[in-house]
Amino acid sequence: MTIAGMPADDLPETFHVTTDEQLRAVSNLTRHRIMAVLRFEPATITQIAERVGLAKGSSSYHVRLLERAGLVKVVRTRKVRGVTERYYAMAARSIVLPDPGEGGPDVLMRHAVADLEAAPADDERHVRMAHLRLTDEQFAQLGARLQALADEYQELSDPSLPDASLVFALFHPAPREQADGGAK
Repeated sequence: MTIAGMPADDLPETFHVTTDEQLRAVSNLTRHRIMAVLRFEPATITQIAERVGLAKGSSSYHVRLLERAGLVKVVRTRKVRGVTERYYAMAARSIVLPDPGEGGPDVLMRHAVADLEAAPADDERHVRMAHLRLTDEQFAQLGARLQALADEYQELSDPSLPDASLVFALFHPAPREQADGGAK
């Protein structure tokens, strides 16, 4: 399988974010959107700028930060009218963020909410929140089923089709006293 002329087999499966520089790079919504552009195929700074809606200079700045953090890399170059055009791609198929810890901001969920809010309201959306009461075993089974479903559809993903985002969070909420800051 290849991604726009780049062998997909050359990409590592995962990239683990471990440094503060990497965490700062992925914590920015604009850079998150740039990585989404590069998810399926390499792109030039000009192509990234057009797809994200940025000026070329801003796009270049954000891509350089991602490249310095090791999250994206140059995968191909070509000469165009005496200028070297660079094609950037993700450094791995998936990015794994560290657990934010208790009370820490979940960067992925914040980006997902921002992307949902920015999506055209007239497009079809499937958004739902459900409060469940599950045994530990049911909780684990549901988490595994959601992960398997996401993996299944990620394998079916075709870069020539319109982009769609799937976000899920299965968690035990903080006890009410803790969530309210101890207020009664």
